[in-house]
Amino acid sequence: MSARQVASSGSDSDPRYANVDERKRKRMISNRESARRSRMRKQKQMEDLVNEVSKLQNENNQLMQGINVGQQRRMEMESANNVLRAQAVELTERLRSLNSVLQIVEDVSGLSMEIPEIPDPLLKPWQLPCSGMPIMASADMFQY
Repeated sequence: MSARQVASSGSDSDPRYANVDERKRKRMISNRESARRSRMRKQKQMEDLVNEVSKLQNENNQLMQGINVGQQRRMEMESANNVLRAQAVELTERLRSLNSVLQIVEDVSGLSMEIPEIPDPLLKPWQLPCSGMPIMASADMFQY
């Protein structure tokens, strides 16, 4: 029988091996405690990550809602812009028609009339044909 077998079989009764058994027991307890702390750390890290995922998902949802609202407002503004552009084209055509009538009246009557030149609103939208008229806008028109 080897010394190791003797130590394991008779260590309970032999005082020489009592210190070895005590050290093994303390080391085992220490290892268990270390493993428990490691599991607790890992569990806390997992909980922290789950909380962060939840927080980021909420933030992502809020951002997506904001983007959707912004896109909806942009589409509404584009639609309103298209309507205004169509109206500007129609009114420009009406004004051209009225100017041609004035030109005919001027030619037939011999009276001199001031017929304004009509700028193309699609080429230079910042030049308003009637610059004396105020531009009406509301403050909430530009809020998102």
